[in-house]
Amino acid sequence: METNPLKRLTELGQSIWLDYIDRQILIDGTLSDLINQDHLAGLTSNPAIFEKAIAHSDAYSKSIAELHATHADKETLYEKLVLSDISEAADRFRPVYDTSEGRDGYVSIEVSPLLARQTEATIDQARDLWQRLARPNIMIKVPGTVEGLPAIHQLLIDGINVNVTLLFSVGRYVEVLHTYRNALEHRQTEGLPLVKVNSVASFFLSRIDSKVDAALDAIIAAGGERTEQARKVRGQAAVASAAFAYQRFEENMSEQRWQSLLAAGARPQRLLWASTSSKDPAFSDIKYIESLIAKDTVNTVPMDTLNAYRDHGKPELRIRQAMQSAPAIMHSLTELGIDMKQVDAELEAEGIDKFIKPYESLLAKLGSL
Repeated sequence: METNPLKRLTELGQSIWLDYIDRQILIDGTLSDLINQDHLAGLTSNPAIFEKAIAHSDAYSKSIAELHATHADKETLYEKLVLSDISEAADRFRPVYDTSEGRDGYVSIEVSPLLARQTEATIDQARDLWQRLARPNIMIKVPGTVEGLPAIHQLLIDGINVNVTLLFSVGRYVEVLHTYRNALEHRQTEGLPLVKVNSVASFFLSRIDSKVDAALDAIIAAGGERTEQARKVRGQAAVASAAFAYQRFEENMSEQRWQSLLAAGARPQRLLWASTSSKDPAFSDIKYIESLIAKDTVNTVPMDTLNAYRDHGKPELRIRQAMQSAPAIMHSLTELGIDMKQVDAELEAEGIDKFIKPYESLLAKLGSL
């Protein structure tokens, strides 16, 4: 029998996490089946995922009614529903965490998107979530904004696992890598253990292509001598950006400062490929898995993408191909007038907004029940 493609990814050094949660997959055994049958190694969540789950599923009705009976306000309602699901999911993944010696088995929960530009408030809420969940295989998601970086640094010094989210640019990713390294060196100076601290850097993919391709489509629609050049690079900006990020990861891991930390028990901060569902029907539905299979990375995927890869994935280490083609792609985008720094800045602002809107929508719904 042919090996399950999802299991083969594990053998190639890439962990597959699920970018989805709702109470039903906890109740009906779906999550446990994915862990046991597909080697699913972790789970990520965000306010948009919880808005979809809670607002559109009957699985929460009983809990909501019970919480209403206690006169809980809408924020408390949201918090208790979310923490219940995250706790249960973390317990399901605990054997993965134990057998992988802390490499995998993590469940991520995001701080309020309203705090994306507030350093101290982010630290306070992250510490509160960490203490209340009280599980070693929890990761607190913190946006990698300018204001988020010092919060990430402090949380890692505290020994809290951090999933740095909403990364779109290689430059910001390198800042995150340095933040992680500096926090570990601080812990080492203080005589604190390094082995229990873990972090991933979530690099978002499909949103990059969606924004860049909109600009390329305008060039194509205008016609002229740049049309063919624009067609050739359409749908390639995200993978090229990710390939540059992975190159920086490898370069940093080879440096003496990192080698010293690794020798002392530190874990690499793995790149996590996020926003991995194909938004354009012209692309393969497994585009953002196939193109970026690489050792020491994580790919977090929605349920539909997970099922698609199980069905027709062709696992093979392809990151070198992406790294070889990335410079020419980026050069071509520059020639076409695509300013990737502007793209990255816009995507960060939009990314925060895309979490704030569903968060506020769900709170409004819970408040009206």
